[in-house]
Amino acid sequence: MGGEFVVSVVFPCSGRLPLSVSLLYVVACRLFELVVLLARRERSKELEILVLRHELTILRRQATSPRFTPGDGLLLAALSRVLPRRCWHAFIVGPETLLRWHRRFVAAHWTYPRRPGRPPIDDATRELILRLARENTNWGYVRIVGELRKLGIDVSATLVRNVLKAAGVPPAPERDRLDWRSFLRAHAATTLACDFLTVDTVLLRRLYVLVFIRIGSRRIEYVACTTNPDGAWMLQQARNLLMSLDERDRRPRFLIHDRDTKFSRAFDALLDSEGIRVIRTPVQAPNANAHMERWVGSARRECLDRLLIFNRRQLERVLRVYVRHYNEQRPHRALDLRAPDPSHGPPTRSGLVGSAASVRRRDLLGGLIHEYEAAA
Repeated sequence: MGGEFVVSVVFPCSGRLPLSVSLLYVVACRLFELVVLLARRERSKELEILVLRHELTILRRQATSPRFTPGDGLLLAALSRVLPRRCWHAFIVGPETLLRWHRRFVAAHWTYPRRPGRPPIDDATRELILRLARENTNWGYVRIVGELRKLGIDVSATLVRNVLKAAGVPPAPERDRLDWRSFLRAHAATTLACDFLTVDTVLLRRLYVLVFIRIGSRRIEYVACTTNPDGAWMLQQARNLLMSLDERDRRPRFLIHDRDTKFSRAFDALLDSEGIRVIRTPVQAPNANAHMERWVGSARRECLDRLLIFNRRQLERVLRVYVRHYNEQRPHRALDLRAPDPSHGPPTRSGLVGSAASVRRRDLLGGLIHEYEAAA
């Protein structure tokens, strides 16, 4: 068609342009196209509009949901404010979409940047808040704020609450509930635990071993063996235990045992009459008597599972040797690798460095257990 010309604008760029530059480029192109349209005759415009409408109908039948960039949405929303509403059928999107885009751009234009709030606390302060809450279960938020203020750290009670909530630490009324672990830690020095373990002899005769351990020091206080742990035998062992404790002036306040029927009411009543409160563990909860279970496992792994037991007399001798080793020589993790009842203090290291011959070994139970000490 005569009198028509095409204007092409090329922006030198590399990579993806920002939204403002891309929008300016699109607007500039549309302005040039508008100038070209104004210079053309009405007939050619109408024919081109007819062709473009038909092509748009074809593309709508084939295309699914088109994707619009922010620049496309801004341009179409701006044109919708100029074009009459009766002509909005020319847009590829519906009126609701155009209005939504317009509201979004207006909101983005009048939205002010957010002011920065309180600066976040450092990791050291956060860890200190958690430490104070865990070590003092009855301290509330305000009490923790006061303790921190004495240390020169100024925080609010709301911040303390948010820190504890983010770490999963409950508030003071819930933290202050006395759990089983806290009870044992507070009364470990005056608490005994007892339990049975069984040993089968070579002739498949079952022997029962009753063991008492002091939770605080991990010391084995009393061990007894029998083939028939009836009520009379249990009462006698309770009396023997009390006499051995009185000799060392180590009378406990609590005794923990499970709900085995061998621990009769008469057994508990005898101990209760001597001022020892009996605490029964929950049903099928061996972790409530974990110290005793740990000792049973150690005795089996280190001694009993490595020997063939023929009779009760041999078992008593083996347990007597192992208990002495356990109390006086065996190091324990809970005691900073010290023995529960060491027979002597730690030796000096003078003369031991580089001299393996100055360390003497003593064999127990036929070499099953070794003990080492510095030679005189």
